[in-house]
Amino acid sequence: MNDLHKDFYDEVVGRYERYNNFDPSYYSKIDVKRGLRNSDGTGVVAGITKICNVHGYIVNEGEKMPCPGELTYRGISIADIVNGITADKRFGFEETAYLLLFGKLPTRAQLAAFKDILFESSVLSEDYVKAVIKGAPTTNYMNKLSSAVLGLYPYDPKADDCSLENSIRQSVGLIAKFPSIISTIYLNDIGKLKGDCRLTSENLSVAEAFLAKIRDGKGFTEQEVKMLDLCLVLHAEHGGGNNSTFTARVLTSSGTDIYGAISGAINSLKGFRHGGANLKVMSMMDDIGRNVKDWDDYEEVGHYVEKLIKKEAGDRSGLIYGMGHAVYTVSDPRAMFLKHYAEKLATGNSEKMAELELIKTVERLTPIIYAKYKKNSKVISANVDMYSGFVYRLLGVPDDLFTPIFAMSRITGWCAHRLEEICTGNRIMRPAYKSIATPVRYVPIKKRK
Repeated sequence: MNDLHKDFYDEVVGRYERYNNFDPSYYSKIDVKRGLRNSDGTGVVAGITKICNVHGYIVNEGEKMPCPGELTYRGISIADIVNGITADKRFGFEETAYLLLFGKLPTRAQLAAFKDILFESSVLSEDYVKAVIKGAPTTNYMNKLSSAVLGLYPYDPKADDCSLENSIRQSVGLIAKFPSIISTIYLNDIGKLKGDCRLTSENLSVAEAFLAKIRDGKGFTEQEVKMLDLCLVLHAEHGGGNNSTFTARVLTSSGTDIYGAISGAINSLKGFRHGGANLKVMSMMDDIGRNVKDWDDYEEVGHYVEKLIKKEAGDRSGLIYGMGHAVYTVSDPRAMFLKHYAEKLATGNSEKMAELELIKTVERLTPIIYAKYKKNSKVISANVDMYSGFVYRLLGVPDDLFTPIFAMSRITGWCAHRLEEICTGNRIMRPAYKSIATPVRYVPIKKRK
């Protein structure tokens, strides 16, 4: 901050706090659904969708009851999708994207055609890379990704055409370009950008091509690349109510172009209460690892977790990142898959296994300590972020790429919901805010104090 302006900002901050606070009891008096959630934590119904269902509780005679989490894409269980592609020893992200966009699993011929289009659409022009990606330095890859998406607008001759046909073309193009953009941002940042600025290569999956690109040609095992593909499948979609997807739908409802809508969704995903939590989890685990001498000592680990909850350690937020979810209660199916496969990938590496065991200990202890300190019986479990960052580290992915990879997958869900909003919404979203301001008389400037 410029010292010349410090007095001004000190004064207006104090003034703002004096004139803009209000009694939180107004929320209950007016029956405001804070965070668009009901008093029992269930979400306010804001729309309908055929794309995805996130199920973590049942309501029995008006009472919310926890149950094991379920996630379905277009009515198909995520477990069936993962187990199906695993049994066939195939990569699954591309067919998952097809399913989410178009509503049905592709045939072999349809999938092959879709992969060909993804390959052809993944290239970034030299002019675009020079002007948009190389043109400005970055300290945050998610901010750079957001501006890079906006930067595609002038290169699209039909950027403002929101017809279904054009919106599908744009959606497929963005899904194809996201891996190229993210890998190009990263390689440019570390000074290793060279060659063709496209990600995918013919006969390679997105996961294979992306991992090869960010590793600058270094090899990877089949187990590693299948793990990345699994992450892309699990992160691809999570219902219309998650913050970034809802952002995409809200922006789409205004009639804006796809680049503006998706850029907004990226900025939402960046937040630490949403996709950015994968970074927060690993930062928290690093902090626990430094401050707990014996990782196998449940009592010592539990004592530090309690300090985190009491805002006496870590970032003083009182949060145990990676624990709890707006919908899931007993379990998050995505976390269960990642935990299972992380154990396979870490086996044989004593250092990584120790880190994994520490995460599992925090997962087991947090609900017990949380219930004791908060004095309530709320059921919480690990969410997908508890293990996703650890998996990326197992794959040698730099921390700065954790959330962009999340976006690289979730772009499929964002585009699917944008298409659905265009076809079935047709009304700008405009919820109400109740004003509690009291009438104030205008005072001429010469009489103001």
